[in-house]
Amino acid sequence: MYEKDIQQDIVAYLETRGWYVIKLIQTTKNGIPDLLCLKDGITMFIEVKLPNGVLSDLQKYRLHQLSDMNFHCFVISNLNQLQHAITDISTKLPEKWPFDYFD
Repeated sequence: MYEKDIQQDIVAYLETRGWYVIKLIQTTKNGIPDLLCLKDGITMFIEVKLPNGVLSDLQKYRLHQLSDMNFHCFVISNLNQLQHAITDISTKLPEKWPFDYFD
């Protein structure tokens, strides 16, 4: 199995669950994670790696940089890890966002 196969599985899984997924191919920031995932005000970045894959120093830096900006960032090698990541995100979300003043 290749990283692109894992990435396709991740995209399909997320999109069937209502996520808007953007594959970040070429950006002005080298080392940016592979996928930008958006749903219900949540922003998640995913770097896809094979189980024995290694992050470059620049990838580590970008993940820490994004995480320091309070984005959810994950290195994912399989759907099981992805499911755990989504569960982790959902347990940390407030019931109502502080900027929802429209009711």
